[in-house]
Amino acid sequence: MTDERIDRFDEAAQYIKSRINEVPEIAITLGSGLGKLADRIENPIIIPYKEIPHFKTSTATGHKGNLIVGKLGSKMIMAMQGRFHYYEGYTMQEVTFPVRVMARLGVKTLFVSNAAGGMNPDFKVGDLMIITDHINFMPNPLIGKNIEEMGPRFPDMTTMYSSRIRRMAHEVADTMKVGLREGVYVAGTGPSYETRAEYKMFRMMGADAVGMSTVPEVIVARHSGLEIFGMSVITNCAKDLGEDCLNDGNDVVVAADKAADTMTELFTRIVNKL
Repeated sequence: MTDERIDRFDEAAQYIKSRINEVPEIAITLGSGLGKLADRIENPIIIPYKEIPHFKTSTATGHKGNLIVGKLGSKMIMAMQGRFHYYEGYTMQEVTFPVRVMARLGVKTLFVSNAAGGMNPDFKVGDLMIITDHINFMPNPLIGKNIEEMGPRFPDMTTMYSSRIRRMAHEVADTMKVGLREGVYVAGTGPSYETRAEYKMFRMMGADAVGMSTVPEVIVARHSGLEIFGMSVITNCAKDLGEDCLNDGNDVVVAADKAADTMTELFTRIVNKL
C-alpha cells in the first residue's frame, strides 16, 4: 500500500510539472528579505503557493509565497520565494513539505538562505555567513513513521552542508572581493527573540548565528539525499554584544535587503559553477 504522504508529495509534484517546461536539479529557498534573487530569474514561471496542492501560505514578513522556475544565468533553477515556519503554527511536516516535493521532482541540490542574529563578536550586520553546521532546538521533522521510500530511519547528520559547494563559494567570493564568514547556525522555534541568557548559552555551545528556520528543511533534505548549501545574512546582533544592538523584525528585513544584492550575485555565480 502506498504511503499517503507520498501520494500528497506526488500530487503537488505533478501539478508543478504540469506548469513548467523543464524540471531543474537545483532549488533555492529564499528567506526574510532575500527574495531579490527571484528578480534575476529569466523567463520565470511563477506559481503562487496557494495554487499548489497541499502547500501552505507563507505569512512571515518578506516572504511573498511564490514558487518560481526559470534560468539563473545558464542554469535552470527552482526558487521558493518565502518559506513556512513552525512559529506560524504549521507542523514540521507542513514546514518541510516543499522539500519532499522537490525531491520527488528530481531536485539534487538545495540552497537555503536565512536572516540570522549574529552572536559571534567578530560578526557585524550585513555579513554573509556560510553555514558549516547547525544546532537544533526545534522538533525534529523526521519524528513519526519513517518514509522508507525517501530515506533511512536514522539518517546521518554529521556532514549535512556540502564541503564541495562551500569551497566553490569561497572561490567565487574571492573573485568578487567579498569576505565571507563561516559558522554554526542554531535554530529555535521563535517567534520571540532570544533572551540575553539564551544568547550567552548558545554562544557557549559553539553557535555563531541564531534564527527561526532552515534546520527543518535541511534535515529533510539530508534524509532525502539532497546536497545542501546554506548561508545566513547577519541582520541583527545579540543584545549582550552591545546596547546599540536591537532586535526588530522590520529592521531584519531592511538589513537583509541591503545584503541581498551581494548574496544574489554570489548565489548566481555558485549555481553556474555546479
